[in-house]
Amino acid sequence: MMSKFSDSGLNQSVLRAVQEGGYEEMTPIQSQAIPNILEGKDLVGLAQTGTGKTAAFSLPIIQKLLKDEGKRNPKEARSLILAPTRELAVQIAENIKGYTKYLHLRMALVYGGASPKSQVKAMLSGADILVATPGRLLDLMNQKHINLQSVEFLVLDEADRMLDMGFIRDIRKIIDRLPKDRQTVLFSATMPKSVEGLAASILKDPVRIQVAPTATTAEKVDQHVLMVPKGRKRQLLAHLLKDEALKRVLIFTRTKHGANRVSRQLEQLGISSGAIHGNKSQNARQKALNEFRTGDIRALVATDVAARGIDVNDVSHVINYEIPNEPESYVHRIGRTARAGAAGVSLSFVDHDERSYLRDIEKTIRKQLPLMEDHPFHSEGIAPLAEKDDSGTTDRPNNRNRRSNSGKHKPNRRINQPKSNSAKPGSGAQRKGRPSNRRSRPAKSGAQG
Repeated sequence: MMSKFSDSGLNQSVLRAVQEGGYEEMTPIQSQAIPNILEGKDLVGLAQTGTGKTAAFSLPIIQKLLKDEGKRNPKEARSLILAPTRELAVQIAENIKGYTKYLHLRMALVYGGASPKSQVKAMLSGADILVATPGRLLDLMNQKHINLQSVEFLVLDEADRMLDMGFIRDIRKIIDRLPKDRQTVLFSATMPKSVEGLAASILKDPVRIQVAPTATTAEKVDQHVLMVPKGRKRQLLAHLLKDEALKRVLIFTRTKHGANRVSRQLEQLGISSGAIHGNKSQNARQKALNEFRTGDIRALVATDVAARGIDVNDVSHVINYEIPNEPESYVHRIGRTARAGAAGVSLSFVDHDERSYLRDIEKTIRKQLPLMEDHPFHSEGIAPLAEKDDSGTTDRPNNRNRRSNSGKHKPNRRINQPKSNSAKPGSGAQRKGRPSNRRSRPAKSGAQG
């Protein structure tokens, strides 16, 4: 199995751009996907976020497009990459733009939440690579601005999220208007039955590759659960952010209104922040994301849908202000830290009504999350739910009356940044470290089953 980009047989201009980006060593998903795609095979790739999936599918497609450079026709696309959100589509396009900067391939970007005029104009001369979100693409197809009859390569990225967001009908309509004779690649972080069914219906004898078990969390994310009454979450967040070790913090809420509210509260505390969600314009979302990336704001508050495509280096902490009711979303959320092998910290606030969500998350990731009690707002009355065994008894007692150790509160060193070492070429700023976990104790996964 090849491990270096220089051994991949890619065009020298592509290799030059990749190397200038600081990449030499392939990630596992890249070393497995690139040769198979170059050989023309359909492929299903399972990998956690931050593992280098964009290069894994885009580099071999770029290589294959070069064989017939200049073949594009007006309003037609030679390859199509579908992504669930605007942010992810923009991120993919930016990466591809970097890979093709010494080539003459034409790329177009199509997504909702922005004026379609420039997108229609970009397709007038045709595109070698079209990156799109399903809804806007279907709109422009129905208006005869885009024709997909010449598509040779189809990529579905974040397929699980596209189906979660209700895009299955749009995707089916788009695929029905593609040539049958094409190469198809599907990437997903998880593989629920809905994605399995989609893959079976659109791929031909696909190669299946997997670089991490489905629904496992990044190895170097130091995960903690903080039990807190719902009404004290704001105070807990303010308390944690007094620690300067929380340098670049991504905060998740379940709703758009919740994201706005938390961002306003942070601003009132003097903590620079921004919010991104579906109700924000594309310009506002991109502005907040750029400010977060450059360090102009310390905290970014996001919903699950908007967070797809957030590719920001050195996110020190992910805070689940409200834990998700879908376990797979937890995996995606905390994957925004510890990118490309780096280390990071996730802190999940759990109130009484969210205990069942925590139990479902622990089942999905096959891991019991450590409970952090050493904070001023720990609630003795909230304990994680426990599972019942076959005899009907709980495997862990509910210690509701156990005394908390949170009487005195010194600066909490468990939430400090993890240690790191030098970056490894080809995987971004990779770090190795052993985040301190001295004060954490295993979470008692619950009360009455």
